[in-house]
Amino acid sequence: MSTATYHAPAYRPAYAFSDTGVMIARSLRRSVRDPEAFITALALPVTLMLLFVYVFGGAFDAGVQASGAGASSAGYVNYVVPGLIVLCAGFGAGTTAVAVATDMSSGIVDRFRSMPMAAWSVLAGQIVASLARNLLATALVIAVGLGIGWRPVAGPAQWLGAIAMIVGFILAMSWLAACFGLLVGGPEAANGATFALMFIPYLSTAFVPASSMTRVLRPVAANQPFTPVIETMRGLWMGHTSTGTSLGHEALLAAVYCAAILVIAATTGSWLFRHRTAGH
Repeated sequence: MSTATYHAPAYRPAYAFSDTGVMIARSLRRSVRDPEAFITALALPVTLMLLFVYVFGGAFDAGVQASGAGASSAGYVNYVVPGLIVLCAGFGAGTTAVAVATDMSSGIVDRFRSMPMAAWSVLAGQIVASLARNLLATALVIAVGLGIGWRPVAGPAQWLGAIAMIVGFILAMSWLAACFGLLVGGPEAANGATFALMFIPYLSTAFVPASSMTRVLRPVAANQPFTPVIETMRGLWMGHTSTGTSLGHEALLAAVYCAAILVIAATTGSWLFRHRTAGH
């Protein structure tokens, strides 16, 4: 009597997009099944907006106007919305790092690797799910901003440019967060590793112009990747930047920063994923 030997079906490249779709759906379902983290990711940026506009807005508005940054009579909300969108992406990136670290430490990736599926679809699913979560949070921030008095003067072309900037920035931050998740040993460490992504926007022009900061912080705020991204969105929506430079200059810097971060993080993240799953 012969014993039958089972052979796993060979992987077909044509199924790559189908595999990625399954991984995206899996990541999104995990977000919904973790309501505490999901609600926090949506509520925190809105809470910060209300805090900065209604509690600190009077003092900050005076500083913005004194610096000549172009604050309108509508108040501080016109200045702060782009910064809060960037801050929102930082919070969302932390969620992505934790999700990737959880997958890598739980053994589920080893199980996926034993199946006839595209290995890279696991990371791709996390990145696309991160983009979806962050775009939802961004839309909520924009809706609340419009509800409390934010009045952009942008036309359709400027709105499309701002949306493209947001998508590019979120993709770059998501890949960077995935790298953090692959580097550390577990979800707790990943959460701590992404703290810088949530803190750096506070040292940019997100909430006050660089000219209003101390001499030590002023060059930090003026020469970091988050500032040109914020100023590009601010210039597209409000018709001016707070740095006194042209929109074209800020947009070029923002595009270069986002492209560089995206290429380096995606390349590094792909290598780390292959390295950590080698032999499985």
